[in-house]
Amino acid sequence: MNKIKKCLFPAAGYGTRFLPATKATPKEMLPVLTKPLIQYGVEEAIEAGLNTMAIVTGRGKRAIEDHFDISYELEHQIKGTSKEHYLTEIKDVIEKCTFSYTRQVEMKGLGHAILAGQTLIGNEAFAVVLADDLCDNTDEQSGVLSQMVKLYEKYKCSIVAIEEIPKQDTNKYGVIVGEQEEEGVYRVNDMVEKPDPKDALSNLAIIGRYILTPDIFDIIKYTKPGKCGEIQITDALLTQAKQGKVIAYKFKGTRFDCGSIDGFVEATNYFYSKSM
Repeated sequence: MNKIKKCLFPAAGYGTRFLPATKATPKEMLPVLTKPLIQYGVEEAIEAGLNTMAIVTGRGKRAIEDHFDISYELEHQIKGTSKEHYLTEIKDVIEKCTFSYTRQVEMKGLGHAILAGQTLIGNEAFAVVLADDLCDNTDEQSGVLSQMVKLYEKYKCSIVAIEEIPKQDTNKYGVIVGEQEEEGVYRVNDMVEKPDPKDALSNLAIIGRYILTPDIFDIIKYTKPGKCGEIQITDALLTQAKQGKVIAYKFKGTRFDCGSIDGFVEATNYFYSKSM
C-alpha cells in the first residue's frame, strides 16, 4: 500500500455543548490560546508527513475555509508592523499542504461524515482527525498521528488510537477489546459504541484519531444506524475487526476532550502554562 498522504477532518457538527458561542462560529474554530482547534489538528497531520487535508463541512462553516486561505487585506494592513509575525504559523501551514472541502448535508453520525469524504479521499488509506480531541506531546515525542503512521507501515490495516478511561465513562466512547500484539498495541476482536458501564468490554476507549483503509467506505454504505440512530464508524470498523484487520494503539501523549467545556478549559490552561 502507498504511504498515507491524506487526512480527513469531519467538521460538520453543530457543537451544541458550546452554544451560544457556536451559533455562528464553527466549534472547530474555537481558539485554544491563539489557534483554532482545527489548526492544531492540521499541524499534527503535517508533522506526520500528510500534505492533503480533506475537510467535511456543513452549513455555517465558511470560517474554516477562510482560515486556511490568504487574507490579502489583513496581510496588507499589518505588513511591516510588529504584528506581522502573528500570521507566520498559519501562512506556513497554508504553504505546506492543500485543502479540499465537501459538505455533509445531513448529520447522521461519524460514519456517515467519513463516507461523505470519500469523494475527497479516493481509493487509498487515509487518516482521520476529530479536531475537538486535542492532543499534545513532549518535545521528545512525535505526535499521535506520526506514531500511528509508523504503526500502519508495519501492520497495513486500520488503526484506532485508544486510551484508558474511568469505567463509568464508557457510555461516551467506542470501546475495544483485543489481543496484545506488542506493548500498547492490540489486535481488536470486538468493539462497541458507547456501552453502558456495566456492559463495557473494557475501559480502552477510542479517541479521535484513526487510520482507515479504503474498503471502509463500502463497509459504511452497508452499515445500519446504531447507537443514537446514527451510522457509527465503530460499527463499520467491527466488520474489519472480525477479519483481524483493526489495530488499537495506546498512544503516547496527552489528550484533551475539547468537545466538553471542562476539557476545553483544561486544554487552555495546559497550553498557557506550556507557553510561559
